[in-house]
Amino acid sequence: MNANSAADRYIGPSGLDPVMNRIFNLLPKLGISVAGSRLLAVRGRKSGEWRTTMVNVLTTADGARYLVAPRGHTQWVRNLRVAGSGELRLGRRAESFTAAELADADKIPVLRAYLERWGWEVGKFFEGVTKNASDAELAEIAPGFPVFRIA
Repeated sequence: MNANSAADRYIGPSGLDPVMNRIFNLLPKLGISVAGSRLLAVRGRKSGEWRTTMVNVLTTADGARYLVAPRGHTQWVRNLRVAGSGELRLGRRAESFTAAELADADKIPVLRAYLERWGWEVGKFFEGVTKNASDAELAEIAPGFPVFRIA
């Protein structure tokens, strides 16, 4: 993967994805978490309106929390870069957070942990890279997978 394609990498919904996304985005609104999922709410970078999508929140052994974008440089990623903060929602509860994007070199252990936890769900977006990939393989794909530490 070259630097330009990694910087622009985005895998849009296809097939049944739009239908499944609507269903899975509804669950956190109803207070139902699937494998730790939350509804991410971020202000649109142009409209200022709240935009929402379901995300998996990764909590590491040291208690740090991360958002990983398996589809690449999505709209929520672009909005979060500008806003720098957002909310994680589950039912009526909303937790505000601030976000800091990780440098590519710092993503390797986070990507591995994310694949260990949700590889079964998001593996198709990692194009054959699994939790068993070498650090070099993870470093190679890191530019195409934005990661944010949230607090």
